[in-house]
Amino acid sequence: MSDQGRTLDPTDWEAVRSVGHRMLDALVDGLRDVREGPAWSPLPPEVKARFHEPAPLEGRGADAVWEELRRSVLPYRLGNVHPRFWARVMGTGTVTGALAALAGAAMNSNLSGLESSAVHVEAQVVGWLKELMGFPASASGLLTSGCSLANLIGLQVARDRVGGAGVKAEGLQSVPGRLVGYASEEAHSSVARAFAVLGLGNGSLRRVPVDAGFRMDVGALERAIDADLRAGHRPFCVVGSAGTVNTGATDPLPALADLARARGLAFHVDAAFGAWARLSPRLRDQVRGLERADSIAFDLHKWGAVPYGVGCVLVRDAEAHRRTFQASAAYLAPHPRGVSAVEYAGHELGPELSRPFRGLGPWMAFQEHGLDRLRQAVEKNVEQAARVAARVRREPELELTAPVPLNVVTFRYRGRGLSDEQLDVLNAEVVMRIQESGLAVPSTTRLRGRTVIRLAIVNHRSLDEDLDLLVDAVLETGRAVAAEARP
Repeated sequence: MSDQGRTLDPTDWEAVRSVGHRMLDALVDGLRDVREGPAWSPLPPEVKARFHEPAPLEGRGADAVWEELRRSVLPYRLGNVHPRFWARVMGTGTVTGALAALAGAAMNSNLSGLESSAVHVEAQVVGWLKELMGFPASASGLLTSGCSLANLIGLQVARDRVGGAGVKAEGLQSVPGRLVGYASEEAHSSVARAFAVLGLGNGSLRRVPVDAGFRMDVGALERAIDADLRAGHRPFCVVGSAGTVNTGATDPLPALADLARARGLAFHVDAAFGAWARLSPRLRDQVRGLERADSIAFDLHKWGAVPYGVGCVLVRDAEAHRRTFQASAAYLAPHPRGVSAVEYAGHELGPELSRPFRGLGPWMAFQEHGLDRLRQAVEKNVEQAARVAARVRREPELELTAPVPLNVVTFRYRGRGLSDEQLDVLNAEVVMRIQESGLAVPSTTRLRGRTVIRLAIVNHRSLDEDLDLLVDAVLETGRAVAAEARP
């Protein structure tokens, strides 16, 4: 076989173009008409069985692959592009975001310290984000796969700031005393995961109690720090939350910033979606103090209107950020000219060397929509959450289970004559039935030891009537399940 025959390029470019046009038309039509379909569909057993078939030895061609994609994959997507999807905190994406992903894949850039337009796009996006979040232009920043990696990076910088050069060279055994950090009971699970990955262990993360509004209790935090100092431990960071995943609460960031500075601790903020409140003059005060953090982590694939997965970490001390991750190797050496004369060395700001072109989605989204339209989408979702909360308060069969400061609503069907344990089971069953019906996708969580229904509204396609349908469905399904539960 000739070298020409061993390429993976198609032998018939026009045939591939035809498949591509059909695919693009189907994908755009699917987003245009998404409201007409179910919010979620379970995969039938016969479809699941196709995903257990062995890898083919002989290629089937682009046409056959497209047909299988159309038949077995596209109809059973998660559903977060649907206007009635409010589970966890799932971004919705946009049509232009899908096109950006296509363009980025065609360019196939590797942002590993080599000069290309992709590097300048990411640097520009990071510059925009620094300004939006109130960070100085001298700060450092990196686009990541999401907030989990962004939290890990911010906390590693904080760890190495206290541990010094020894912790990078010799590990935690070079640091006298046990390093401990602090986050609220409501902090995201990625914070605990970061402590485990960094070798600190979950036992080194102190979970601080929260107040009635599910915000970190600053007095309890001070007492925990004092107790650790008496025990000979070394407190090194405080992790604040701006928009907790359970209730949308924001910790008292100014007070945490003051305390961290007074105690010589790093102040990191997990602001996965709450950071975007800074776009709105009406909401900005909720996250006041975010701009005082040493580092912040947030997502762009939620309210940032881009497809998964793009997050960002910003670090105030650029040199400390670079020092934490910089590694030397002959094959990575820069030169004053040529392809390795890169100006923005993102590969030295996180654990990844090979990095995809994450910046194109936000770069296109910011320019297509503008900050004003993004702000309006954020404000709409917050208004919708307040509207749902008001409706819940008016319904005798429903109970609001937490304040609604931002875009997360938690409530439950309470009915009559059922114990708390029975209501836990009932509310979980209500959510599963509504999901399986395809009408909408809420989720559940646990608050104060009870199972509650949770809506996280970051969906730019959601209308007020969509949320009304959901509340109506909770009432109707709750009555049916309650009737089944009674003897």
